[in-house]
Amino acid sequence: MPGMQMDSMPGMTMGPMQGGQPPANARAPDYSEGTQRSHLGGMEMADDMLFGRILVDRLEWSRDRHATSARTESEAWYGGDIDKVWFKLDAERRGGRLDSARTELLWNRNVAAFWSTQLGARHDTGGGPARDWLAAGIQGLAPYRFETEATAYVGRAGSLAARFNVKYELLFTPRLILEPELAANMYSRADRERGLGAGLSDTSAALTLRYEVTRQFAPYLGLEWTRRFHQTADLAQSEGRQTSATALRFGVRLWY
Repeated sequence: MPGMQMDSMPGMTMGPMQGGQPPANARAPDYSEGTQRSHLGGMEMADDMLFGRILVDRLEWSRDRHATSARTESEAWYGGDIDKVWFKLDAERRGGRLDSARTELLWNRNVAAFWSTQLGARHDTGGGPARDWLAAGIQGLAPYRFETEATAYVGRAGSLAARFNVKYELLFTPRLILEPELAANMYSRADRERGLGAGLSDTSAALTLRYEVTRQFAPYLGLEWTRRFHQTADLAQSEGRQTSATALRFGVRLWY
């Protein structure tokens, strides 16, 4: 400003502004006012927090021409955005006994926006001697929102197995959802004690209609078609079991 000189302002000098000790009542440079860093409850960044969920995707009873069965397909995970511990259970009780149960404990690591890899172990019980496998797979959301899961397994004496599952949610309304699902299992070697043959072992196709009373509680009805193939079908026939079946399903889907 013309005619204005800083040194003409009474009581103001430039010297203290260029260095030296601040006055006792000066504000801290970082505006902390002497407080220590701490979390504000409920305001933590998402990548610093740990989350968990339990999903009972299928808790159902089904009926075909030969028997009634009960089945649960559940999973639970706990961890952060990148790494999680993942637990899976798929068990079916048929004819008054445990027909099959697949349990997996996995380390899940996010590798892309909608995809993660999984490494861990699988344990099979029911329907014969127990079997253990090492597991490696990938799961995520494929283009057009297909939920996809593909896992490879290594068992005893180098035997191999693979499992593939894909499903899709078709929303009639925000609460009424139709879900088609396809699954397949393959093995490199026959396991007669468990009724499994080499090659494509079995496939299943299901169509489920559920109504979400809330996101946490959704009863459903559905149809499921299953079929055994090749050596697995031959082993089933030799034991007097069916090689294909169509079952009516009803149950509930829950998550916490």
